[in-house]
Order: sequence, then structure tokens, then C-alpha cells
Amino acid sequence: MKFIWLTVIISTLSTCSSAEKLKKNVHSDISNTDKPNVIFIFIDDMGFADISAFGNQKLKTPNIDRLAEEGLKFTNFYVNSPICSASRVALKTGLYPQRSGIHSFLSTRKHNKSRQMPDFLSAEYFTYAKLLKSSGYVTAHYGKWHIGGGRDVNNAPLPQSYGYDESLVSFEGLGDRILWSKTGNQTLSWQHGQGEILDLPKHKTTETYIDYAIRFIIKNKDKPFLLNLFPNDVHDGHNPSSLQLAKWKGQGRHEYDAKFFAVLDEMDNQIGRLLDALGALKLSDNTVVMLTSDNGPTDWKRYYDENIEPPGFTGPYRGRKWSLYEGGTRMPFIIRWPAQIKPKTENNTSILSAIDILPSLAGLLDLELPQNVSVDGKDMSSTFLGKKISRNQPLFWEYGVKGSIKPGKASHVSPPLAMRDGDWKLLMSVDATHVELYNLVEDKSEQHNLANQHPKKVEEMKSQLLAWWQDVAHNSKLPSKR
Repeated sequence: MKFIWLTVIISTLSTCSSAEKLKKNVHSDISNTDKPNVIFIFIDDMGFADISAFGNQKLKTPNIDRLAEEGLKFTNFYVNSPICSASRVALKTGLYPQRSGIHSFLSTRKHNKSRQMPDFLSAEYFTYAKLLKSSGYVTAHYGKWHIGGGRDVNNAPLPQSYGYDESLVSFEGLGDRILWSKTGNQTLSWQHGQGEILDLPKHKTTETYIDYAIRFIIKNKDKPFLLNLFPNDVHDGHNPSSLQLAKWKGQGRHEYDAKFFAVLDEMDNQIGRLLDALGALKLSDNTVVMLTSDNGPTDWKRYYDENIEPPGFTGPYRGRKWSLYEGGTRMPFIIRWPAQIKPKTENNTSILSAIDILPSLAGLLDLELPQNVSVDGKDMSSTFLGKKISRNQPLFWEYGVKGSIKPGKASHVSPPLAMRDGDWKLLMSVDATHVELYNLVEDKSEQHNLANQHPKKVEEMKSQLLAWWQDVAHNSKLPSKR
């Protein structure tokens, strides 16, 4: 969808030469409000090393790399699930997703019930959008939703119930949305109503989200705003246009790589448009931009059946999507805030997680959480400002206990419970009959199980992990239940 009154700025920002001219006009003026704007870019199924700033040797991502060059990189950032819905719930609420019962991906009513899951995240949960909205921010979410609505679920709350003034989602959500197929998981969404439907090919989705985002920023440039950009591109199937694919045809290990490179390249181009718009509007200095991914890259068995490695890269890390090994949950993380964060910096020691985002935003923006709201995450905002502090409590994971998708490669199938405490990571079965212990500093690829060599460390971590599992499995954190 094109917006006539945006034609000039959007078309200008789409050309490199014009964008460079605009960059020259950017100066260090702070926004008209003292409150910084916040943009969160949460990419679907992008691996740790898919960004060239984090190790991709096959493709350059210059616009995402620009964020890293102008901001701070973290190499010990984790999401709280190796699958989409649970990962997104954790990010938005600051809670381990098991507390809401959303431990896997949201699907049909029957499939959700079979895995003892609700059909959507209750709108009673506090979110970082609610935090910022209550503090005077205007808020928008453009891109993948997947915390309720879609398939045969037509009664999920709209994004507005979670704190967003404006939204445009995809088939895994309700309200205004983009649909690109009349079959499969999108079939019923055409009939659900509850918002305008844009009928677009998948390769136009991120461009459209960016169009909406630029319109939103222009409209609210004199107010503090929160903008979510959650692209779908890198989730397979990868469906580039013929023009996008032509640039990469014949490159990579197989045809799937070429398609993956094409959509990743296009997504990077579109993120560049967003960054250029901030610069042209002189909003860059006082806008916090954060970027990461919801879980590791695809690991469908069908790729291995063709005797090929799936597209997407995890660098040195074992496992991919649907795995609690590092490749499933350790993600690239970048934060840029020129007014406060030193450029060209990197933190390789501090351990952060998606559940930390809500309390860390509160700390960064000097906001107070409501008295009836508690979160599992920690305020790690000082690390965003350059301090390399140590995390004072472990991180925990659960995946697959009540059923979910398994990785396509046998060596990527992990035990269902995991914990990281400092340099150490423990994985184990619920009954503790299978235990794996790794020192991630000495063995980042998780190849050498040290459980037999360190029985005291195993017992110490095992008791904490089992206690956590019992807690989250039986104790929700809805405000109404406190």
C-alpha cells in the first residue's frame, strides 16, 4: 500500500545517493521531547551469524551493520524460547513464557488444547507497550504478532489490548493484517474480519511495514514513540521476487541459500530505509533502536532429507530453531542510542535475555513499573550504557515437555530443560535421568559433556533448574492473581 503524502520521502530514502545526501544533513539535535523514542526490531528465525557484523561471510547486511557500527553489540544475549510464540510472549511481558502456559507456537484450538496451551496471551498481562503508553508514548506494532489470533482462533484480543495505538500484523494475528496466501494457515484469516486485509505477496511485507512505520514516525515526530518492527521475511518458505532472487541466483550451497540471501538482503535494505528516515527527520540521536531475533534459523527435516544443510547460520553454536542448545536461543543483539551510547562498542561478557527488556527499558527511560506488576527479567539498563556487569541470577529454559516441533537433525535435539549460570550451562530431562554440562567459555559449541567430571556443579544447578521448572509450571504472574 502506498501513501501519497509519503511518496517524496519514501522514494527519496529508497535510493542510495539521496540517502547519502540526507545523512549529511543529520546533526546531533535531540528530539523536541526529552523522552527518547524506542524502536524494537525483532526478526523472525534469524540465526546468530546471519548478520555480517556477527559473522556472516556469504552476505553483507550493511544497514544492520550500521546499527552495530554506531552502537553496542552484545554476544551473550538470549531469547527465552527456541520457538516463536513463547519467545514473543517473554519479550513483551518480561516473564518466562511458561507462566502464561504459552510454551510452544500458537496454532489451532485443537492443537493448542492438546499441548495444554491457551489460544492467546491474556490481555491482562503487562507489556512494555503498556508501560510506555502509560508514560505518554504513542505506540505501534508492524509485523509478525503470533501471541494470539489466526488459523481458527477468531476471538483473540487485538494488538490494541496489549498497549498499541496502531498495528499491522500478518496471518498469525488479528486486526489490520497482511495475507499472502489463500491456502494453508492463512485460509481462515480471510474470514475472521476484525480489521482491514492487505492482499500482498510475501516479498512486499517488510516494505509495507516500513511504509507504515515511516508514516507513523512522521505523524508522531514531535512526540515520544514506541515502534515495533517484526519482519516475517527470514522465516521459511523464503519467497523473494524474481528481481530480488536474480541478484543471488547460483550463490550459496543450494537454491534455498539463494532464496534466503535474497530475502535477507531485501530486509536489510528496508531496515536501511527506516534508519534513513530517522536521520532525515533528525530523530536518530534520541531514538533507542534495538535489534535481535526470536530464535535460531529453520531446522526442518526436509532439508536433511535432501542431504543439505538448511539456510541460515548460527556461527560456532550447536543447534538451531526448536533446540535449547546455543544455536536455538543465543541471538545477535544490537542497541543504538547516539545521545547516550558510545559507538563501535562490544560486550562479550554480560549475559542478557529478552525477559530483561521490559525492566531494562523502565530503567533506561526512568519509568516505574506499577506496584502490582512483577517480572522475571532484571533491569540490565546499565549494560546498555556501557557497563559490563555480571548477571546476579541464572537464566532458565523449557521446551517440548508438553509437545512441540523437534529439530530435523538428531544432534540438535536437546534435553527439554536448560539453565545458564555464569560460564556454565546445564541441560537435562525432567526426571534428571539425562544430564549435560558445558563450560561455554571453553566449549561454546557444546561438544564436551562435563557432567561426570563436575558432579557437585551438576547437583547444584540441577536443584535450581528443577525448582524453577516447578515454579513456572504452577505459578502464573497475572496481576489479578497477586
